[in-house]
Amino acid sequence: MSDAHAFAALRALADGRFHSGEDIARALGCSRTLVWQAIRDAEADFGLTVFKVRGQGYKLPELIEWLDVAAVREHLAGPAAETFTLALAERIDSTNTQLMRRSDSAPHGLILAAEWQDAGRGRLGRSWRMRLGGALAFSLLWRFDKGLAELSGLSLAVGVALARVLERLGAPVALKWPNDVLLSGKKLSGVLIELSGEVQGPAAVVIGVGINLAAPGDVGQPVAGLAEAGVKIGRNALLAELLNELALVLTDFSEHGFAAFRDEWQRYAAYLGQAVRLSPAQGEPVEGLFAGVDERGALLIDTDAGARALFAGELSLRPVS
Repeated sequence: MSDAHAFAALRALADGRFHSGEDIARALGCSRTLVWQAIRDAEADFGLTVFKVRGQGYKLPELIEWLDVAAVREHLAGPAAETFTLALAERIDSTNTQLMRRSDSAPHGLILAAEWQDAGRGRLGRSWRMRLGGALAFSLLWRFDKGLAELSGLSLAVGVALARVLERLGAPVALKWPNDVLLSGKKLSGVLIELSGEVQGPAAVVIGVGINLAAPGDVGQPVAGLAEAGVKIGRNALLAELLNELALVLTDFSEHGFAAFRDEWQRYAAYLGQAVRLSPAQGEPVEGLFAGVDERGALLIDTDAGARALFAGELSLRPVS
């Protein structure tokens, strides 16, 4: 059974109404058996529940707004409309992985968004799990004239772009160093930055963003969806709003670095002034008071042994219990 059949069957049910297997088969030009198999496989692959009622047919429990290039471009404005080229995939391993493979030749401003990722990735090799139709997962390729050494703090600047949009929509979000967006203390969104290039430049950067519109269920950590904040916005409109803000932020970052965003980032900062623990991948945790970030994006922590500045890497930030 091909992914094309599975997605075609789901798209036929996207309006949230009942549709008979016969009607779907006729619309898709296939057999009713193929429709049944496609829906069965979609349930297994994507963790969906499709209602099946004799005499009425199939129905999804809720509406799905599928991503659409034209619908996104309708809402793009200013630099984003001029800069970004949007490509969509129904099913993919990882948008970041695919853009990194093409980073040498793909055009500046290429956006790759996916309905479903089989191997979505987060920081420190963690997986990013999403709910079909209930999340955004996209990556963008941005080229900088400056070298890799001057890109510190980029994930924090991207976080500022996300926070601006989400705050405008009515979600009281906070930024957790170095790459998470929190809602009521739970992870709402994450950023994954991957770079290629020379120390002195130029550099190609793939910026991956995942954001939940609806909580994806049990993923091994507290997670939230925008719906919990009462935010109602379509996926295409939200993607466009994020891209509009990212175009502005990335242009400013290219010219001024993270220093231009430091104060704003700290306004959104989670745990500021609180006792925290930083746990490196190797070595002992570092505990102290979270004192914000410096102009390079390094985390500042006041410890019993004095102040320390720690950069993004194999570190985690947690409140000390």
